[in-house]
Amino acid sequence: MKASKYTKETINEIGIYDKNFPEFGVGDTVAVSLRVKESGKERIQVFEGDVIAMKKNGASSTFIVRKIGANSVPVERILPLYSPLIDSIRFIKSGKRRKAKLYYMRDRIGKASRVQEKVLTKEQKEIQEKKHQSKNKTAISVTKKEEVKKTDDVDTVEKK
Repeated sequence: MKASKYTKETINEIGIYDKNFPEFGVGDTVAVSLRVKESGKERIQVFEGDVIAMKKNGASSTFIVRKIGANSVPVERILPLYSPLIDSIRFIKSGKRRKAKLYYMRDRIGKASRVQEKVLTKEQKEIQEKKHQSKNKTAISVTKKEEVKKTDDVDTVEKK
């Protein structure tokens, strides 16, 4: 059966919903809170590291986070951006980079394996904060509209 009514763009957008994650990119350090199920219990585990690659492909967008674990053992995780297992993403610092994919970091050892922090001026920090505040306000207003719609649906069901 052909999907004649759907374009490639609409197929990619199915399953995409706003999770209110901060904007981050390759080279940034993030802490990803993941839901882990062990023996019937659910807990949240934080995986903190550098983002070395991002693949933007609609609902199947992924990003790779690399951290240096115990005894200098590197650990990488490929995480889907729209996964229900991701509870939250916390932006820690932005990194200085010159490439879109930082796969060359895999070959580095010790201090050379770190991504340098991007140093911003006061003006650049203010602009960045304004962007984050305006984005948070729009995200909050969107969630409030959704709550209003949900309550309207409940009211109509109760009236019937």
